[in-house]
Amino acid sequence: MSLLLIAKNRDLSSLKKALLEKDPNLDVEIWPRVENKERVNFAVCWNHPKHVLDSYPNLRAVSSLGAGVNHLLDDEALPENAKICRLITGSLKDQMAEYILNAITNYRLHISKYTDQKRTGKWEPHSSIPKKHAPIGIMGLGEMGTSVATLLLQHGYKVNSWSRSRKSIDGLQSFAGKEELSDFLQETKILINLLPLTDETDGILDLELFKQLKNPGYLINVGRGTHLVEEDLIYALDTEQLEGACLDVFVTEPLPENHPFWNRENIMITPHIAAITPAREAAEVIVENYKRALSGMELMFEVDREKGY
Repeated sequence: MSLLLIAKNRDLSSLKKALLEKDPNLDVEIWPRVENKERVNFAVCWNHPKHVLDSYPNLRAVSSLGAGVNHLLDDEALPENAKICRLITGSLKDQMAEYILNAITNYRLHISKYTDQKRTGKWEPHSSIPKKHAPIGIMGLGEMGTSVATLLLQHGYKVNSWSRSRKSIDGLQSFAGKEELSDFLQETKILINLLPLTDETDGILDLELFKQLKNPGYLINVGRGTHLVEEDLIYALDTEQLEGACLDVFVTEPLPENHPFWNRENIMITPHIAAITPAREAAEVIVENYKRALSGMELMFEVDREKGY
């Protein structure tokens, strides 16, 4: 029995080391060097090549090396009987919450404007946006979204959420289902996207949605790149439906050098770093799920294929 790590353009040696420190008896292999494909029972994937996962006849489960799983669900080579799970750790949740709190603070206090002014030697104060005038709406209230909402509530923000089903968190107003999306948007100035990527959420961040925000709105996208209709974001900025955006995920990564987002001063760009999985914490979850998969038990953070999360 072996545990296989699969990724393109990513060094997985530190993860292998952490896994063996957690359990020295593990047989850990890194793709493409696999001695015996029949021995592979569990795979951990990130940006993995297509047409690989069906090479392992005894594959019982596949884990994403992160919170997103659409790269697994979209892979036609994934065996139908293999379980799917995501990787969530305390550090990941903390990183995401801190990233978003920082993005909101930078927006409210106009930090990017001051950064630009420093380059040109310009001295010009800007009035900050009071918290009471910046209600926040979080789309997606899973593990990550709950952590983000909790931190923002602690910092005195008014926070609403929108998700498939209604949630219960003290101090947060929960909206649920398509019929309540418009009401949620009308109560939101700073929109945070943490939705899973499904057929229903693909392209959900479009012009019609932006028009329903408190004008002008501000977008923080840390979900998936294809949640956003990029042309609609440009139009919304040009027509002042949106005042700005902070983006950590993109349709094409790395973002191409000639992409129009680079030339927009009101778009903050980070290279998919909002939450990075620490090797040791990842090893804790992976080893536990590996043992659960071998025993036929329910996995931690197991994904429902039909729901897509």
